[in-house]
Amino acid sequence: MKYIFVTGGVVSSLGKGLAAASLGTLLEHRGQKVILQKFDPYLNIDPGTMNPYEHGEVYVLDDGAETDLDLGHYERFTSTNLSRLNNLTSGQVYQSVLKKERDGDYLGGTVQVIPHVTNEIKERIRKVAREMPGDIIITEIGGTVGDIEGLPFLEAIRQFAQDVGPENVLFIHTTLIIYMRAAGELKTKPTQQSIAKLREIGISPGIILCRTELPLDHDVKDKISLFCNVSPDAVIEARDVKNSIYEVPLKLHEEKLDDLVCKLLNIQAPQPDLTRWRQFVQRVINPIQHVRIGVVGKYIELQDAYKSIYEALVHAGASHDTKIDIVKVDSEHIEKEGAARHLAGMQGILVPGGFGDRGIEGKIAACRYAREQRIPYFGICLGMQIAIIEFARNVCKLEAANSTEFDKTTPHPVVSLLEEQRHVTTVGGSMRLGSWVTDLVAGTKAFELYHSATITERHRHRYEFNAAYKTQMEESGLVISGMSPDGLLAEMIELRDHPFFVACQFHPEFLSKPNHPHQIFHGFVKAALQQHTKK
Repeated sequence: MKYIFVTGGVVSSLGKGLAAASLGTLLEHRGQKVILQKFDPYLNIDPGTMNPYEHGEVYVLDDGAETDLDLGHYERFTSTNLSRLNNLTSGQVYQSVLKKERDGDYLGGTVQVIPHVTNEIKERIRKVAREMPGDIIITEIGGTVGDIEGLPFLEAIRQFAQDVGPENVLFIHTTLIIYMRAAGELKTKPTQQSIAKLREIGISPGIILCRTELPLDHDVKDKISLFCNVSPDAVIEARDVKNSIYEVPLKLHEEKLDDLVCKLLNIQAPQPDLTRWRQFVQRVINPIQHVRIGVVGKYIELQDAYKSIYEALVHAGASHDTKIDIVKVDSEHIEKEGAARHLAGMQGILVPGGFGDRGIEGKIAACRYAREQRIPYFGICLGMQIAIIEFARNVCKLEAANSTEFDKTTPHPVVSLLEEQRHVTTVGGSMRLGSWVTDLVAGTKAFELYHSATITERHRHRYEFNAAYKTQMEESGLVISGMSPDGLLAEMIELRDHPFFVACQFHPEFLSKPNHPHQIFHGFVKAALQQHTKK
């Protein structure tokens, strides 16, 4: 087993996760089985309770783990199927250490960061190696070198390199090369200081990945090489891509990153065949047609809040040689100014998941606009609950119908708390999470999209369609096209007399990949194209 650790310096948001995922892509195309994991220094047990403005989206895995959004990059860019083992936080580390102390595992000894905390971190790496066998484990260390909360992780990986032998470990440091526009110069001093900080800890990077707006000339590379103690060919230019994040693996391959990694770790592997990846990228950056999709949410100003949804739309668009012009619409603006003002001219409307009552009426108005104007509609999780509320109010004439999440006194609780959630008192990791089976009804749009009677999708929710209203809503034209195997939970709904009106309780965006777009996203974009042609 070979181990690669990716660290970051100078500033946050350098794209360490994207760099790790892109390297995983290249190594996988060279025949290596790659496992990726993320170590996050924050004290939360997981990001599940964090506000999207704090952390971006929460990415859910098959086993129900609520994880960092970088794990979405890992799964999209490679074929690996991750589990809760692949995301470790300081909160999990200290929780485990303190439990062992209470259980007497340390035999009365003084519990310290070294060795107890660092041993816990190292054990997670070993556990992944044991339970997810492969050729290479790539571990991204969250945060920035110099952050006090990240020090135990850096010390742990320094020790780990000694444990397994330096010939089996490679440190890659991602850093920012700053362009001083007034002076017209690229500045390397922050990178030098960042590397110096790492070397103080006892870690010497073998490769320096330089995020930059401008190309690095030989003088800049030689300067970094001299002061950071790496060969000039180990200074890799990671220039900002113009069109798509999926260009990053191709750019890093041009910089010979994967060749260098194989050389430094003594990996014998053929050159990668990136033909299909290149074809996908070409469809993304040079499409032959385009459609406008309105995404109606309440965290719209934050790009990462709906990251997987945006990427799934890109995947589906590429499969149709189509550019998706994503129009981000704040649902609160719809509440103030009306749906038509913000959604006229859209070929598709998507309402994603979320929590809380802010902006809910705007989402309901967007759903009504899509239904009445016969614009393709796709609702995900809360987007399905919104569709149920809208249908109940405006088609079934159930005045003030609502979800008990937003109005506990509603006379028509068409969406209510899941039965198993009624006595839950904790908020972290306590929703209906992970992969669950859904049975589809033959003859429905859902069945047509999946070409299967049984599917498995990832969930993250507390509320469900209230079965007490099932008969009344079906008689009014609502089709429940997917149910849980026990027949208790509505998983998919649709309308028959509509070009495309499909909503699901699960999160299909988590299973979409560049050359394998998710079936519902693929069908949604196809319907939007037909809408565009008709217009």
